[in-house]
Amino acid sequence: MTDQKIERVAVVATAANGAIGKDGWMPWELPEDLKRFKALTLGKPMIMGRVTFEAIGRPLPKRVTIVVTRDTDWSFDHENVRVCHDVESAIKLGDEIARADGVNEVIIAGGAQIYHLALPYTTRFELTEVHADIDGDTFLDPLPADQWQESTRQKVNNPDGPDYSFVTLDRTTN
Repeated sequence: MTDQKIERVAVVATAANGAIGKDGWMPWELPEDLKRFKALTLGKPMIMGRVTFEAIGRPLPKRVTIVVTRDTDWSFDHENVRVCHDVESAIKLGDEIARADGVNEVIIAGGAQIYHLALPYTTRFELTEVHADIDGDTFLDPLPADQWQESTRQKVNNPDGPDYSFVTLDRTTN
């Protein structure tokens, strides 16, 4: 199973203006997006930055979390939390954990700096596109259009806030 191809899947919700966060959290409440996040990530290793991990406040059940931090003194004592000090090490560890667990995906779970640093390794984006400009202080870098192809889109009419779409983007092989 060591030659198994591992997909690196970024899971992110972004507003029309690229906002993904405000004041350390998501600037919207979309329960269906949270359910989708859980379904996409359950049982898979997840890579996230320390700030994102601390905003969540705990390890998520049934997932190994690889926390990326430059702080060499930072640690978290939990059997499902690992610490790496650069994205490359986190990707390598995520691949090893995925293979050992018999899954073929490693999840890139944010924040903005982690999405940026992991972009060269990312093979797919699972986006929630919020169809509104939202006030934010953290933004997703625009994706190079020539490197990504939309494979699925499901629009959700949201009576309690902005409409949104679940979108899958696959890296092209150009």
